[in-house]
Amino acid sequence: MKLEKLFQQMWDDYIAFNPMAAKIHQLIEKRGEKILNDHIALRTFNQGPIGLQAVAKPFLDLGYKYSGEYEFKEKKLYAQHFEHPDVQQPKIFISELLVEKMSASTQKIIALLLRQLPADFKITHDFFTSGRPWKLTSQDYENLSGESEYASWVAAYGFRPNHFTINVNALKTFPSLQSLNEYLQQNGIVLNASGGIVKGTPAEYLEQSSTMAEKTNVQFEDKTVPVPACYYEFARRYADKDGKLYQGFIAQSADKIFESTNR
Repeated sequence: MKLEKLFQQMWDDYIAFNPMAAKIHQLIEKRGEKILNDHIALRTFNQGPIGLQAVAKPFLDLGYKYSGEYEFKEKKLYAQHFEHPDVQQPKIFISELLVEKMSASTQKIIALLLRQLPADFKITHDFFTSGRPWKLTSQDYENLSGESEYASWVAAYGFRPNHFTINVNALKTFPSLQSLNEYLQQNGIVLNASGGIVKGTPAEYLEQSSTMAEKTNVQFEDKTVPVPACYYEFARRYADKDGKLYQGFIAQSADKIFESTNR
């Protein structure tokens, strides 16, 4: 599969769960802007056939290269990001929950989910818009959420883009990330204020902000529950000591960005 087709499929799935992203696109494009995507983020569990390396493989097969790793001790997460030789292609940011660091009850629920995967389960390009591959009760969702909002999100939504990210550097009518944030807020967009609206600084070579995920109705085995879905991120990058735009991520900032799907 070509990258363009894969990313279009992922975008179509993403805006189905995050119509706010389509609204934001319209708000920005009506100013004559052309929107470029900085990165796409995916979430998973660090278990067997759905671990980070397995999720990354289809992208590696399409030319992506490992480019950095990040730890989030408090949230018990690990992540890597990948870049394509064609700099016009978005970076891929994949995070995974370190299941072995969770409580016994959370590990048990996740094990029950994973046991529902087919014995011959294998990740293909369709995996990234495949959704939830297991049955889940609302009580198990609530129990997971009590310990890890991240775990409950993966359990509820399965496998689809968690967020896309607008490349603020490519925007011509917004001189700063702050000016973009103000424009969005003036148009009724709710932004993630955890750790401040803007995460990161020019000194760290990266500034980020994001919307708060709107809820969609998720059908569990026993009932339907409104659950925060996907969000939209905005990233402005700065030249590093070598004079090149920094392409990595800041763990402390990403830690707060994760909270865009918190209830």
